[in-house]
Amino acid sequence: MIPDHCCIWLAAGGGGINEPARLLKAIEKEFETKGHPAGVTLCHSAGIGDKKGGGVDRFAHEGMVKRVIGSHWTWSVEMQKLAAEEKIDAFVLPQGTMTQLPREIAGARPGVITQVGLGTFVDPRIEGGALNRRSLEHKDDLTEVVKFGEKEYLRYKSFPIDVALLRGTTADEEGNISVEEEGMITELLSAAQAAKNSGGIVIVQVKRLVRAETIPPKMVQIPGILVDAVVVDPEQRQSEKTYYNPSYSGECRLSVLSEERASGAEEKLADIRRVIARRAAKELKPGDVVNLGFGMPDGVAKVLKEEGRDHETILTIEQGIIGGVPAGGTDFGMAMNPTAIVDQPYQFDWYDGGGLDVAVLSFAQFDSKGNVNVSRFGGHANGVGGFINISQATKTVLFVGTLTTGGLMESCDRNGLKISREGKVKKAVKKVEQISFSGEFASKNGRNVLFITERAVFKLTQAGIELLETAPGIDLKRDVLDQMDFMPIIHKNEIMDLSLFRE
Repeated sequence: MIPDHCCIWLAAGGGGINEPARLLKAIEKEFETKGHPAGVTLCHSAGIGDKKGGGVDRFAHEGMVKRVIGSHWTWSVEMQKLAAEEKIDAFVLPQGTMTQLPREIAGARPGVITQVGLGTFVDPRIEGGALNRRSLEHKDDLTEVVKFGEKEYLRYKSFPIDVALLRGTTADEEGNISVEEEGMITELLSAAQAAKNSGGIVIVQVKRLVRAETIPPKMVQIPGILVDAVVVDPEQRQSEKTYYNPSYSGECRLSVLSEERASGAEEKLADIRRVIARRAAKELKPGDVVNLGFGMPDGVAKVLKEEGRDHETILTIEQGIIGGVPAGGTDFGMAMNPTAIVDQPYQFDWYDGGGLDVAVLSFAQFDSKGNVNVSRFGGHANGVGGFINISQATKTVLFVGTLTTGGLMESCDRNGLKISREGKVKKAVKKVEQISFSGEFASKNGRNVLFITERAVFKLTQAGIELLETAPGIDLKRDVLDQMDFMPIIHKNEIMDLSLFRE
């Protein structure tokens, strides 16, 4: 059913979440035995895979794909190799914009018109999201700069979708699909509508088949009129890590004790992570709607729990989750006991319009202009996921991380911070390797941006990066300024609260 040289849209999440694994495995086997489908364009709005050959890597065979457009490539290590070896056209676009794009394609509109991505590496005046050298020749294929009045926008261009590969929980005999056991909804309906209105087909993997007219109408996520084929996998899992957790799908609410275990409240944060998380948590106000990124930022949730402030703020996840306890590790993107689970494109609409009060995100590099890199290191590109959407429109953005990395050894005592071995790699650089966050755009639009490290806190101003605070127990020149490739603005250097460093 899947022709050569077609455009395939795959909707799922990392770590096997919502992944139609049996369907993808069968498509891979078809190519390995018969050489088809070949020369396809593969689009995936999230990082899809398990780093073990699953997900997007089912397509990572020479000749099977000619172009891949994805928001995040970390999970698909074999596809990354094809891109690095210049064997495919490879692009990164923001996750939110990619989830919104099928909706525009379905409605026969010219694409997503938004300010998301301006001034970053997805801007066609910079890299156009190109992941390798051969793709730079085609960087205008996907985006262009347009103007409305005096304001600039990016148009992410619409294109036909020939095949949508999707996943639900239950299908009835007429092809109606429900998602009652899924931990997120993704862009299922939009992708199905886009494929059908492009003259294409929709194939959905489910866990079970039931009789016609037994799924309540309001539970139908994809109407049967949009579905061409159903693949049944009775062993379908919520994710690679989790076979089935009904609290992730909102079918029940687990106990407070279960919440604490899931959030890791019983686990002790490492000293330095706790310092950074505590300082970031000080910026949160009661009632704030917050997004916590993957990695270092999740320590903020643990600190809020420790301090009894976990009910003051509302945590959200870009995949469409509002409230609850965010899942960690490879289950990131789901949450235990969520208040609501909405379609991912609508969550990003809300984010893009400024719905978030605070975002706490990691950084790999930042420079004197406030630009941040999270997407490319040493020539190796991972992509950005929802980072651009989240960071660009949020009122307050807190970038968290250590000032250096690579062998760094630190500890805390009653006098503050002690650095016993400095990191080999500086994160405050003259120029970031790739612009994932534009400091210039943030300054022009009045965003409140802080860089919170274990030894210093910086603020983005119109004039550049200003040093606000340094940790007790360290030397300003040796431990901060000498570990930066640029000189920050210094008006008044205050000492960070000593209580941040105590047990």
